[in-house]
Amino acid sequence: MNKRNRLGHCLTRGLLGLALSTSLVISHNALADTAKIDGSKLESLAGLDGKAPVRRDLNIQSWKTKEGAKVLFVEAHELPMFDLRLTFAAGSSQDGDKPGLAMLTNAMLNEGVPGKDVSAIAAGFEDLGADFGNGSYRDMAVASLRSLSAADKREPALKLFGEVLGKPTFPQDSLDRIKNQVLAGFEYKKKNPGTLASQALFANLYGDHPYAHPSDGNEKSIPAITREQLQAFHAKAYAAGNTVIALVGDLSRAEAEALAAQVSADLPKGPALAVIAQPQEPKAKTEHIEFPSKQTHLMIAQMGIDRRDPDYAALYLGNQIFGGGGFGTRLMEEVREKRGLTYGVYSGFSAMQARGPFMINLQTRAELSAGTLQLVKDLLADYLKNGPTEDELNKAKRELAGSFPLSTASNEAIVGQLGSIGFYNLPLDYLETFMQQVQALTVEQVKTAMAKHLDPEALVIVTAGPTVEQKELPPPTDKPVEQPAGVPEH
Repeated sequence: MNKRNRLGHCLTRGLLGLALSTSLVISHNALADTAKIDGSKLESLAGLDGKAPVRRDLNIQSWKTKEGAKVLFVEAHELPMFDLRLTFAAGSSQDGDKPGLAMLTNAMLNEGVPGKDVSAIAAGFEDLGADFGNGSYRDMAVASLRSLSAADKREPALKLFGEVLGKPTFPQDSLDRIKNQVLAGFEYKKKNPGTLASQALFANLYGDHPYAHPSDGNEKSIPAITREQLQAFHAKAYAAGNTVIALVGDLSRAEAEALAAQVSADLPKGPALAVIAQPQEPKAKTEHIEFPSKQTHLMIAQMGIDRRDPDYAALYLGNQIFGGGGFGTRLMEEVREKRGLTYGVYSGFSAMQARGPFMINLQTRAELSAGTLQLVKDLLADYLKNGPTEDELNKAKRELAGSFPLSTASNEAIVGQLGSIGFYNLPLDYLETFMQQVQALTVEQVKTAMAKHLDPEALVIVTAGPTVEQKELPPPTDKPVEQPAGVPEH
């Protein structure tokens, strides 16, 4: 099977996809597959009492290939399969003056190899019962393979995978077709106020930094990108020294070493690309995009942290309480439950190689947009001044402790974790130490971390909607008179 992950994303995703897809760290919503898990009975939240839950023990082994690729491997014999993921420092932050170059290169990997076109490649994986996937984001590009581990299936699947990653031919007819699809996606985005606001937000937040432009490029850059430019980008960005090989499954250490060596040898030779520079702190700014609709999109952001910031755990937990944990957060309680102003309101840190954004995202009725924006700003200022309550902190810890085992409940979830650990140079025991750090946090530590990294007077704000006469917000109540619409616009 052949998953065209990236192209589908570029045509349909909105703000959350653009912002959060680069932060592949804690997959709390990962679903367990049919693998047996040691200590598989999940404990009740009440029974945890703040303690770390029983979780799948991982023995992460790591080494480097001869060509310089970093390998992280977990041996798992519950299923006769393996999951392989290669993570390259080949996202849109490496586009240079050709926005969309990284995305097109990744999308074209499985369009052709010597002797095989896109249909033959797809059929090759299908006939072996193997699953190929790929995707490109701001920091990284990924390619994955899931296959049976028996040698008669594993070896031909790896051979084809190596050809796709190491010898793509970038056929011109496929490039023309994909360009047309991307350009059609741009036309769709013009009708989506959330996407327009997201693009403006990143431009205002990052200025001339590589994170500023959309990963998909733009209407001017995409038509000008050539096959030769794709080949040149592939040669440097898909080099063995620029990748992390994550591997989980029914393999011995010797088999894993041989597999990683084969994959590494199939890639172009070359070193890791330089890590991008940190962005400059933006000035506070508000921009409005006029758009004919009944609702207004509100996007509020500030420069956040990079993935290796020592305050990551405290900020993660603090955000879960404020607006990252769904129902029960400060934002949801005050904006939706007490006032009926929105269907949903969310906040989040997107920690990347360089400092990613902290963002708050919602949409509300156009005539209440000014009041809603001020309410959210006031809630943020109050939270940064006073921090969470002890009850909020303990509840967030219990919820995280209950969901965290799912982050390693399947081989697919584990291989994603390994890729992130390797890409962001996190310690091999990160999954254990993260939960320990979270459970040890105090109210004061969370308050201090949030106030250290966020400033309610330094916000970059983008709104998208109609200019209409504003009304005062309804007072807070347990039963708002006007409930939010069941489905948000766009």
